[in-house]
Parts: sequence; structure tokens; C-alpha cells
Amino acid sequence: MKKTSRFGFRARGAQAFIFMCCIATAALAQKPGEPITLNFVGAEIDAVARTMGIITGRTMVVDPRVKGAINLSSDRPITPAAAYNQFLAALRLQGYTVVESSGISKVVPEADGKLQSSVVSIEPTGAGGNQIITRIFQLQHESANNLLPVLRPLISPNNTINVNPGNNSLVITDYADNLQRLGKIVAAMDLPNVTDVEVIPLKYALAIDLAPLIVRLTQTSAGGAAGQGQVDNSFRTVVLPEPRSNTLIVRAANGARVSLIKSLVERLDQPSSAAEAGNIHVVYLKNADAVKLATTLRAALAGTPTTSTAAATTALAAAGPGANAATAAIQPSAQPSTGGQIQADPSTNALVITAPEPQYRQLRAVIDMLDARRAQVFVESLIAEVNADKAAEFGIQWQGVLGGKGDTNIGLLGTNFGTGASNLISLASGAASGKVVPNTGFNLGLATKINGVYVLSALARFLQTTGDGNILSTPNLLTLDNEEAKIVIGQNVPFVTGSFTNTTGAAGTVNPFQTIERKDVGLTLRVKPQISENGTVKLSIFQEVSTVQASSINSPTGLITNKRSIESNVLVEDGAIVVLGGLLQDEYSGNQEKVPVLGDVPLFGNLFRSETRSRKKTNLMVFLRPVVVRDAAAVDSLSMDRYELMRAGQKELQPLPSPVLSSVDGAPVLPPAAALKTLPAATSEKQLTPAK
Repeated sequence: MKKTSRFGFRARGAQAFIFMCCIATAALAQKPGEPITLNFVGAEIDAVARTMGIITGRTMVVDPRVKGAINLSSDRPITPAAAYNQFLAALRLQGYTVVESSGISKVVPEADGKLQSSVVSIEPTGAGGNQIITRIFQLQHESANNLLPVLRPLISPNNTINVNPGNNSLVITDYADNLQRLGKIVAAMDLPNVTDVEVIPLKYALAIDLAPLIVRLTQTSAGGAAGQGQVDNSFRTVVLPEPRSNTLIVRAANGARVSLIKSLVERLDQPSSAAEAGNIHVVYLKNADAVKLATTLRAALAGTPTTSTAAATTALAAAGPGANAATAAIQPSAQPSTGGQIQADPSTNALVITAPEPQYRQLRAVIDMLDARRAQVFVESLIAEVNADKAAEFGIQWQGVLGGKGDTNIGLLGTNFGTGASNLISLASGAASGKVVPNTGFNLGLATKINGVYVLSALARFLQTTGDGNILSTPNLLTLDNEEAKIVIGQNVPFVTGSFTNTTGAAGTVNPFQTIERKDVGLTLRVKPQISENGTVKLSIFQEVSTVQASSINSPTGLITNKRSIESNVLVEDGAIVVLGGLLQDEYSGNQEKVPVLGDVPLFGNLFRSETRSRKKTNLMVFLRPVVVRDAAAVDSLSMDRYELMRAGQKELQPLPSPVLSSVDGAPVLPPAAALKTLPAATSEKQLTPAK
């Protein structure tokens, strides 16, 4: 008969200690692996843990925070391992657990179990079902972030689940039996999201025509796999045409979708009917100009140079001498071209090709490459000019009379410097007539009464002027790749180039005649970008800043313009800032008027001297920043950014509320960018709304 041991007690306090000693003695006498019968009722966790340590040969340590009593019983003898597992299950129900660390089994609260557990594995382990361990799930196909909301509700609140996006893995700390269940869920969901690449050859249809149709037919349910309104690109159906072999390259979310695409291709890849058979094909262009592309294709087929340049030259010559692209008259709309295999229809921007099927396929491949969306370049130009002007003037003038009243000869002694309102003699003459207009600055004068009339006899002038200027201009342009753009901000100023006066008739009637040429004066930016394959932008730039000199407005010799211009070709990285050129100018001038010898005497010489000094510093720099805009989203983002900038400026310049002028209280403000898509085609007055 197989021998069994029975462990249990129902007492507390001193009796519990006596029973514990008896149990410990019986456990030590038990043979390893011998079945036991459990009968713990209301036993302290600390005492039961030590008993389990003796039965299983473990070193048990109980955390002081672990308090309470548990019940363990078995109707029939069980193995020590089963008894230990039953002990772990009872602890789990009360919020405690056992963690293994360095050969010691520690009974701790469940919340601390995830911090002290030392068991970490990648593959399933044989650890007990009620033991807390950490397992790393390395995913091969599914995204770890996608599985996180699925697995988190299945983990106990005290345990954790974390995502490592770097290697697409999940780190979960939980009970071993729950980790086995989670492992099955992860294995079932970590499947490839897409099929292998399928190549579908076509017999009759063109791959470039059929691919967009297939995508439109299948894209309605392409995003159904992603939840909460977010489309997961891994489930997106991809259909790409391969013109060289006239095949479709397909990758889908699953085999069923591939089968759907194959069935659609089989139905659409049919020969043309007898009524549609022929060698005339119509190709509608998306981006290229039909007239220019037709000329290029005809030249490629015939091996002859194009005539578009000659036609443009002829049209420009017909405009007359001195004409340029900015002033030439607008040419009428292009007419359909005639002759050859390829015709252009400008009204629909389409090509009409007359060619057999093999040749048409070759032409179509070339058309698809030339009819690609062209990138655009947004060019930001910044012109910064800082001026600092300083001037100082100091002078003393005086006049004296030697002699008395009635003398035959009277002597005059004095100094006078400058002209106009700064000259003592001119001011004295004005004083005699009652008009004294001295120059600007601090004036200290002395008037002497001669023959009953006060005459200005001495004048001291002190003057210092300072002028600072900060000019910032930012002309911006958006243009297509390899297309020139121009912006002019300024005035169209008339310049007299000739004059003639003709006297006719006996009465001598004068008939004046002048010839005038108008020129743009202001800011001009002309740029032509060229985008290379590596993203570098080559720019042909002409930038000019010109102004009319104020002093020459009423000049009989005509207007004088100040001009600063740059014309250059540069290479710039996309989004980088380059300095085109600049002017750093520092001018100093000094003017001194003095009486010889007397003006050089220290201190006393100031009575015989007038001095003027001026200094002018000019710092002018021109910067450029090209940004390549390759798609509609980038254009929209750039435009909306500038739109909101202008709208914010308008809102800041609103007039203050006035009870008197309440009828005109708010200035017009652009509508919000979000409302632009819903605005009808209305007048600008309706689109602009006053700010509140």
C-alpha cells in the first residue's frame, strides 16, 4: 500500500505554532515526491508558505505586506508540485504571487510581481501557470501597435504590455497560463497582410490604360481592414502598369482580392469589336501641352528638328523691333495641327494618333513618360537693406564795421561761409527786408543797430543729423520646372527721349512735340528653375531694385534712377538659402571752410572756421531660397500657410470700435481657410466678411 502524508491545521496563535512545528517535523520525515493530502483551513499565509517550502524543497520568503489567511484542501493525495500550484492559485485569488529570484521564492503583492520577476523568455516556457513571467513576442508581419489595443484588455490590471517599435515586438508581463493564451492569439493574427507579387500579362488592352480602371474598381473596399477611419497602407491594393511587357503588377491584401482582379482583367482584356477596329487612337493628356508634345513626337518619328522655335521667333519678329516676351501681344489660341501620324487637338488637350497597334504602344509608352506631372518651384527672395546716415556741422560767422557815422571811408571786417540760409550776408540782407530764414539746427546770432536799423552781425551754427533706414522686400514666385516666371512691383515711369518744337504759319504758332519711353521702376524678379534628379535646383536669376532719385524729379535734364541688379546662374539645394550678392558701402566726406592762418589757431581758430562732416553706411544683401513642390498636397500646404499669414495680418489691422462710426466698424477679412472649399463662385465682396 502506498504511503501518504497529511498536512493541515485549524488553530491560530500558540496552537498554530505547535501545529506548525508538528507539520514541519512530519514534512522533514516525508520522502521526496511522496503524495500528500492538504487540509489548511483559515491558515496564515506565512505559515502555509513555509510549509510549502519544506514540502517542495524551496526557500520561501514572505513579504511583510502579505497578510491574511487561506484555505487549502485536497480530497485525495496529490504530488508536491500539484500542491504548490494549488498554493499559487490561492495566492493569486487574494492578490499575491510568488516570484523566483536567485533560487529564492518570494511571496509578494501581485503589483510588485512584474518588477521582481526574473523569468524572461522569447519562446513558451514550462513555468507554472500561476507564476508571473515576462515574455517577448517578436512579430514578423503584423504591426505591434495594431495588436496593442487587442491584447491590453486581456491582461490583468496589475501587469503590463509594452511595444518596441524598433524591432516590432511586444513585451508582456503576466501569469504563465495567460501568456500561453495570448501566444495563441498573437500567432493567429501575425499573418502576412499582402500576397506575393502577381504579374498579369495582357493580350489586347494597354496596361497603362487598364491599371487606373482596376484601381478605381477595387479601391472602395481597400481601406475596410483598418479600423476607426484610419486606412492601413499594408492592406492597400496596388496595381502598377509595366509598359515594356504590357503587363500588370498586382499586390493585394489577400488571395481573394487577387482573384477578383484577375477576373476583372480577363473580362476587360478583350479585342476591339469590328466597329471599333482601326488604327486611330485618341490620347487625353493630363499635364503636357498637346501641341508641343505632338511636335516633339512627330520630330522623333521623322528624325527632323522641331519648328516650334522658328514659329515663336517669327511671331516675335512680327511684333516689331524692341518687343520682348513681356510686351508682345497675346497670341491667339493654337489651332489643330495637320499632317503626319500625330495630330493635336488644343481644345481638349488630346492627341490623335494614326498608327498600327505595335507602333501605337511604343508611342503610348513615350507619351506616358512625357505626360508626367511636372514639379514646381517656390522661390522666396529676400532683399535686406540697412542704411545709417550721420552728419555734423559747426561754424561761426561774423561781420564788423570800422569807422564812424559821416566818415568818408568805412572798413568792413568779418567771415562768412556757406550759401543760402547758412550764409551770414544772405541772412543779413533778409533781415533788412524783414525776412530772416536761418538754416536748420541751433543758431546763435548777434544783431547790431546801425543807423537805426538792426543788422545781423554774428552767427554761430550747430547741427547734427542722423538717419536710419531698414528696408525689407520679399518677392515670391511659384513656377513650373523649366518655365520662366517674372514679377514686377513698382511704377511705370515716363522718360523723355526726345523733343521737337515746330513753328508754323504766319502767326508763329508753336507746336511742341516730345517722345516718351516708359520703363518699370521698382522691384523686378525674373527666375527660371531647373530641377535635377538629386533634388538640386539650378536657377537662372535676374533681380533688380530701382528707384527714382527725388532730386531729379523737376530737373531739366530728366529723371535719374538708382538701380541695383543681379543676373546670375546658381545651384541651390532644395530648401537651402543662398546669398546672391550684396553691397557693403561706407562713405565719409568732410568739408572745411576757414580763414588762412587764423583758422588753424587752436581754440581761437573756431571763430574763423566752418566745418561739415558726413558719413553714410549702406548694407544691402540679397538672399534666395527655392523650395521644390512636387504634389498637390505640398502646393495646398504652402498656399494655405501664406493665406493664413495674410488673414492674420488683416485681423490685426481692424479699427477700434467707435460709437460714433459704428456703421463702418469692421474692415473686410478673408474667410477661414476651412470655408474656402464650400464657398460658391461669388463676387469678392460676398467672399470677404467683416471681422468681429
